[in-house]
Amino acid sequence: MVNVSSRRTLKALVDARRGVIVPGAFNALSARVIEDLGYEAIYVTGAGVTNMHFGMPDQGFMGLADIADHTARIRDAVSLPLIVDADTGFGNALNVAHTVRTLERAGADCIQFEDQVAPKRCGHFSGKDVISTEEAVSKIRAAVDARHDPSLLILARTDAAATHGFEAAIERAQQFAEAGADILFVEAVTKPEEVRALPSRLSKPQLMNMVIGGKTPIFSANQLGELGYGIVLYANAALQGAVLGMQKALTTLRDEKQLFESGGLVAPFAERQRLVGKPAWDELERRYA
Repeated sequence: MVNVSSRRTLKALVDARRGVIVPGAFNALSARVIEDLGYEAIYVTGAGVTNMHFGMPDQGFMGLADIADHTARIRDAVSLPLIVDADTGFGNALNVAHTVRTLERAGADCIQFEDQVAPKRCGHFSGKDVISTEEAVSKIRAAVDARHDPSLLILARTDAAATHGFEAAIERAQQFAEAGADILFVEAVTKPEEVRALPSRLSKPQLMNMVIGGKTPIFSANQLGELGYGIVLYANAALQGAVLGMQKALTTLRDEKQLFESGGLVAPFAERQRLVGKPAWDELERRYA
């Protein structure tokens, strides 16, 4: 579903450079929770899809069909702008073009591509490597050229800091900007001074990834907004919270042999029905009965 208004909304959010927090969703219900809590945009997380639906680590196991299916389901469930994680684009520049066409049809408002060697891995894992700058730039050019709607945003991520150093990562990001990327993402910087430096070193709006337990020092969204970041990404905060919630509830059930709504470990039955829109479906059932 093409939604030009949500793409324009996302561009305005990014251009404001006020450090808007964007949580990651790993399915339609998590996206509903994010929207219900008043957030302004959603990140469709490849790591989250891989962890929650395959039970596997973020090491390149997700394919284009997987992320396209989740994007379409999330797009149908919420109206917020969607930033979609497309990993390396699932191949070469031609595959990147196909990925853009596929995810644009699925309802993405922004598509993220990274420059890792395939199979990629989480940006905060060890053992990463990146493709050549020339190939990486050509893939960003292909992404920019492939979009039907010019308001669809392209987010270019580089993991070069881990392998080639901070200065090399900045140089790559600048070349991505020159190739037409709308948003830049230098992943897994490890020093506070690097976090502080990026907004003054690159002119395009930027995303900073706050990975809970990851390699990058944690800054508050207010601090990052003051520095000039457009997006503060918490890609898997919902996922990590969901895992902890499941562990707590199921441990209590295992040990005490029962659970109650009043115990503070599970969402009430009525709240679950509200989040999935049961009242609206009930109204439709009455209308068509």
